[in-house]
Amino acid sequence: MGLQNEYYQRMKAVLEKIENSQTDNIEKSAQAIVKAITAGGVFHIMDTGHMLMYEGVGRSGGMMAARPLHVSVEVDNPVRQRASAAERKKVYMDGIEGLADYIIARGDVEAGDILLIGSVSGVKPLPVGLALAAKTAGVLTIGLTSLEYSSGLKSQHKSGKRLFEVVDYVLDNCCPAGDALVPVEELGQEICPSTGIAASYLMWSLQARVVEIMLAKGLKPAMFMSHRLPNAAQHNKEAWEQYERLGY
Repeated sequence: MGLQNEYYQRMKAVLEKIENSQTDNIEKSAQAIVKAITAGGVFHIMDTGHMLMYEGVGRSGGMMAARPLHVSVEVDNPVRQRASAAERKKVYMDGIEGLADYIIARGDVEAGDILLIGSVSGVKPLPVGLALAAKTAGVLTIGLTSLEYSSGLKSQHKSGKRLFEVVDYVLDNCCPAGDALVPVEELGQEICPSTGIAASYLMWSLQARVVEIMLAKGLKPAMFMSHRLPNAAQHNKEAWEQYERLGY
């Protein structure tokens, strides 16, 4: 079996594990989302990793009620090359203490909302701090993380807690520690990460269940339609007007 086929098999195994183990977690999360958005709350998504705010928001067939919480921290300081630069400690956004409190305070996040936080390792100050700050503000939290990976790591947040230990609901992406799936002896490491596809699989499973619950209640959530389809512009315009009016 070549590396390509081995990747296929191992990725399928991750997705099957999600199907077999995450049904109850998806159900609880979906019920909480429906309760929040039908009561006037907002469903926020913030991913400190790679893709949720891009894959799960604004896509054809996706819910308009799923709203991204974007954060950008930039420093523009062009200077001549300095000898100390190589020794200077790198600072990344997810490692900045106190940023989470600022995000919740500065964002349009209110009590009664629900926030999905994506972090594979779930140990950095930002995702853990976001969950804690959100809960203090009366916001329900969902953590999308890797339980296998996170359970073997030490928290870098001052609380000593990892994401899965502080959120209200947990969605396990069922990915292995280190993320990559296919061992390559010649390289001395694994290749082909799994968390992106696994996160997407969970996100769309979750949205599908939210839609199903709402339809059973006689409610039709506003959904995006591909702009390439006939009448899509009118559909999306009317759907967005519904979202603005109802919150879903």
